[in-house]
Amino acid sequence: MANLVNLENVSKSFGTTVVLSGVSLGVSDTDRIGVVGRNGGGKSTLLNLITGTETPDSGRVTLTGGLRLAIVDQAGGLTAGSTVRDAVVGDAAVHTWAGDSAVRGVLSGLGLATLGLDSVVDRLSGGERRRVSLAAALVTDADLLILDEPTNHLDIEGVTWLAGYLNRRRGAFLAVTHDRWFLDEVCDRTWEVSDGGVRGFDGGYAAYVLARTERDRQASASEARRQNLLRKELAWLRRGPPARTSKPKFRIDAAEALIADVPEPRSSTELRALSAKRLGRSVYDVEDVSLSVGSGDSAKLLLDKVEWHVGPGDRIGIIGVNGSGKTHLLRLLAGELAPDSGKVVIGQTVRAGHLSQNVTELPQGLRVIEAVTEVRTTAELGGVELTASQLAERFGFAGQRQWTPVSDLSGGEKRRLQLLRLLLAQPNVLLLDEPTNDLDTDTLAALEDLLDSWAGTLVVVSHDRYLIERVCDSTVALLGDGSLAALPGGIEQYLQLRAASLAASAPAALDAEQRAPKVDQRAARKELARLEREVAKHDKREGELHALLAEHATDYTRVAELNTELRAVQAAKDAAESRWLELSDS
Repeated sequence: MANLVNLENVSKSFGTTVVLSGVSLGVSDTDRIGVVGRNGGGKSTLLNLITGTETPDSGRVTLTGGLRLAIVDQAGGLTAGSTVRDAVVGDAAVHTWAGDSAVRGVLSGLGLATLGLDSVVDRLSGGERRRVSLAAALVTDADLLILDEPTNHLDIEGVTWLAGYLNRRRGAFLAVTHDRWFLDEVCDRTWEVSDGGVRGFDGGYAAYVLARTERDRQASASEARRQNLLRKELAWLRRGPPARTSKPKFRIDAAEALIADVPEPRSSTELRALSAKRLGRSVYDVEDVSLSVGSGDSAKLLLDKVEWHVGPGDRIGIIGVNGSGKTHLLRLLAGELAPDSGKVVIGQTVRAGHLSQNVTELPQGLRVIEAVTEVRTTAELGGVELTASQLAERFGFAGQRQWTPVSDLSGGEKRRLQLLRLLLAQPNVLLLDEPTNDLDTDTLAALEDLLDSWAGTLVVVSHDRYLIERVCDSTVALLGDGSLAALPGGIEQYLQLRAASLAASAPAALDAEQRAPKVDQRAARKELARLEREVAKHDKREGELHALLAEHATDYTRVAELNTELRAVQAAKDAAESRWLELSDS
C-alpha cells in the first residue's frame, strides 16, 4: 500500500484567518475518505491544496510521480460551447467508448443518455451540468478521485447509484460531502476538518459520531450540550434499522455504553397528541387534484387525480425523481399554487411555514440579529424560552457573527438564518423544501434534534436519505406517472418500485433482440463498420451545419431551414449510435 499524496506540516491562511495549521497526513492508493466539518472550516481548501489549485503558506504537498487525478469541484469546470459528449468522452470514436460497459453504465446511471449526448452544456441546468462533470471524472482511469459535494443535485436514485458505483470501483477517492448516508455507505475513513487541524477516524459517519462522542465525553464537562446532541445522534444510529447504517464499523459495546441513558429521539404519540391540540382534526385534504406544467406538446402531467390526507402530527417525507413535481406539491399545500382540477382543503387552524429553496427572500440590508428580531425577539423552542441572541447562537451565529450583514453570509449561513426566521414565526405546520442544502453535518444534527421536539405537522421534500429516515415517520413518493404512492417500506421500497418501472419500460425491441439467437459475427462486424461510417458522415455534416448557422445568423429563414436539417442529422446520428450499441452488446 503506497501513499499517493502526502501533506507535511502544511499551513494555509486567508488574511488573518488561519484555515489549516501544521497539517500532516497522507492518502494511500486504497483509501476511501469522507471529509466533514463546519462550513467555512477548510474542507474545500484542503482539497484545493491536494489538487494544486491552492499553494500552502508553509509546509509541503507532494504527489506520487505519474499520479492520475480526476477532480469534480463545485464550480463544474465545463468548457463553454462543448456538448455532453465532448465533456465526457472527448473526441473518442463511438466504437471506442460505446463498447465500454463502464462508460455506458455511467452515462445511464447519471441520466445523461436520456439528456442527450449532443446537448450543449451552456444550456443545461446547474444540476445537469453537475452530473456531466461527475460523469467526466468517473469514466477516467484516475488513481485518485477528488469529489467536492458529489451528491449535490442528485436525487435519491442518483445518490444510491453513485454509492454503488464507487463501492465497485477500484482506486482511491476523497469526498467532501454532507450526505451522511453516503458517508456511511462508501467511506472506510473520515477526516474532520476543524480548528485548523484534520483529525482522522476509521469508518464512515456512524463510526465518526461514536469517536467524537467518546472524545467529547472525556474532554470536559463544559461540553455537556454538545455531548448530549452527539449521543442522541448515536442512539438513533444504533437503534434504527440496519439499512440506515450499512457499514457500522464502530464497537457495539462502546456504543451501547454511551447511549444507555439516552431517550428515544422523539415520542411520536406524544407529539401527535400535542399537535392535535394545536391543529384540530384536519390539516390538508388533497381531493382529486391534477396539475400540469407547460403547455401544448411540452405539457407535463405532475399530478393525476391525486387523493391525499395530511393529519395533525404527521411527519411525512416526499421523495421522487428530479422534475417529478415535489416542489409543486409543497406549493399546492402552501396555497401558492392552484391545481388544474380538484381542490386542496386547508384546515382552519393551519399556520404554515414554507421553506423554499430560494434564499433571496432574506432581508439583505439587515444584519443577522436584526433579521432575527424582525420576526420575534423571544421564542420557545424545544420547551425552552430563548432570546433572539440565544436563538441566533443556537443556529451557529455566535458573538460578532450576529452583526454580519445578511448579504455577506455564505450559502449555508443564509440557509440557517432562513430556517431560524421560519421557526420564529411559530408555525404549526412546516413545509420544508430541500432543507439540507448547504448545511454541514453538525448543523444538520442540530436541526434534526430541534425537529424531534417540535409539535406540529411536518412535510419534507428531500433527496437526503438520512434526513428523511431520521425525522419522518412515513414516506410518500411521486413516481413520475402522476401518482402519489404511500411507501410503508420507505426508501428501499421506492428504489425497488423505480427499478421495476424502468425495467418494464425498456423497449420491447431490445427485449426481443435479447431473446433472439446471436447474429452472425461476420455480418455484425460489417454492420458495425457501416454504422461507424454513417456516424462519421453525420458528424461531418453536423459540423458543416453549425458553421452555416453562424454564417447566416441574421437570415432567419435560412436559419430555420438549417435548424430543421440539423435536428434531422442529430436524430439520424443518435439512431446509428443506438444501433451500434445494440450490436456491440449482442
